[in-house]
Amino acid sequence: CKILRCNSEYVAATLHLRGPGRSAAFCTALRSYSHCTRRTARTCRGDLAFHSAVHGIEDLMIQNNCSKEGPTAPPRPPGPNPQGFESLDICDYERSFLYKHGRPPGFQHCAAFGDPHIRTFHDDFHTCRVEGSWPLLDNDYLFVQATSSPVAKGSNATVTSKLTIIFKNMKECIDQKVYQAELDNVPAAFQDGSVNGGARPGGSSLAILERSPGRHVEIRADYIGTTIAVRQAGRQLSFSIRAAEEVARAFTEEQDLQLCVGGCPRSQRMSRSPRGRGRVPADTARALCREMLPVEDVYFQSCVFDVVTSGDANFTMAAHGALEDARLFLPNAEKLHIFQ
Repeated sequence: CKILRCNSEYVAATLHLRGPGRSAAFCTALRSYSHCTRRTARTCRGDLAFHSAVHGIEDLMIQNNCSKEGPTAPPRPPGPNPQGFESLDICDYERSFLYKHGRPPGFQHCAAFGDPHIRTFHDDFHTCRVEGSWPLLDNDYLFVQATSSPVAKGSNATVTSKLTIIFKNMKECIDQKVYQAELDNVPAAFQDGSVNGGARPGGSSLAILERSPGRHVEIRADYIGTTIAVRQAGRQLSFSIRAAEEVARAFTEEQDLQLCVGGCPRSQRMSRSPRGRGRVPADTARALCREMLPVEDVYFQSCVFDVVTSGDANFTMAAHGALEDARLFLPNAEKLHIFQ
């Protein structure tokens, strides 16, 4: 069964596709990939990688509006170094996963914003009273800690005031890097002043991009198929992540407290129904939130809760930013809105 050769020819053909003409070339590569799998169908019957590739091609053709009939590209002749592809792509998780498994990896999304509200990798949604420092993630590749403080004097509600993200050392790709953001200090660099993963061959597979100066950064960790967004809206920080499933699950029983995995402990959960006198009337908060969040889902409920308890209209931006990150990061668009 020569399915790995089909996989590597497809990846090689799509490796450098960029820009407006990408879709036509991408469809050509997909049709070539499909032809290659058909040529190996007899010898690959019952091979899991083969069947994954066939289903993956169908999904990609539908997603990219590719017709099954049309031009195909001749297969590329093998390069002088048969190991070249694997060694070249060891710090590009998505490409190496596709090469090994014949299909793209799966992804999961987690977010922490506002009061803080936690959307877990499993699409559970909690509002938490987590004062102090709590781990959002603690696995073999990443450690993310959020520090919370009261939103206002005497309030039960807390907000994230500091985020610490550690990208753990990966010998072929990156040196260990630490990113830290605090209120009014969302830098577009790691703590050591660098903007990538260091001098190793795959150093560029970790990079920080500034989306809005001092307000929004995106950290791309291609070597683990992960993207992180850190934002400040008003007097709170928010965190969103799109992580490869394999990376999100790479932890031991000792690393059991991770808000992105299990949500916040039961004793720390709060109701999102504002009780008692808030700093802003609930009707005013609902009107403010509806301008940014027309769908009355948990993002809308969270927004209302935050504006009522804090009296700060900027919390509408926190919920809106979290929803925009979810729109970008969620593998399944149908799961964007959660209703409780």
